[in-house]
Amino acid sequence: MDGPIRLYMSMSLDGCIAGPDDRPGQELGRGGGRLFNWLDDRESDGPSGQVYREALATGAVISGGRTFELAGRWQGDHHDGVPIFVLTHEVDAEDVPPGHARFVTDVEDCARRARAAAGDRAVMVHGAGAAQALLRAGQLDEMEIHLVPVLLGDGLRLFDHLGGERTELELVRRLEDRDVTHLRFRVRRPEEVA
Repeated sequence: MDGPIRLYMSMSLDGCIAGPDDRPGQELGRGGGRLFNWLDDRESDGPSGQVYREALATGAVISGGRTFELAGRWQGDHHDGVPIFVLTHEVDAEDVPPGHARFVTDVEDCARRARAAAGDRAVMVHGAGAAQALLRAGQLDEMEIHLVPVLLGDGLRLFDHLGGERTELELVRRLEDRDVTHLRFRVRRPEEVA
């Protein structure tokens, strides 16, 4: 059985995953680093440590192109040498991605390749664009939202471009920790909602 394709994303209460003006050298935008304070507890035995270890146990990564670039392409290795599938609109034939990264332009092909590579482990998704594309294509199974009690007021919002379609979610796990609530949702398929 294939593991789920699961978005992992830190988010402010007003839906931002980065502050305004995210760019190289200021990858999280102005004030966006606040969304990742919970990672100070990533080595703990508590909920944040558990969630962090689960993320690093994933068998493949799907990343949006912009996220991939802002992350310095992870130097070709996100974690443990797992394959990185970079979902992008177009591929420059001269641009060879480093290490374990590969460019993919079709969302369904990207999901299929990532699931095959991950086997029975989950696939980690990074980036708003990739998450939205997978959701629109019916390929996103779960969302792990690290909800941080702050209003950034402005910045990059996670769910700005879904095309006006309603998506029903089922809360399957809630873990409270210092300065964060880790929420896991299962994406309900249209046939379940009808």
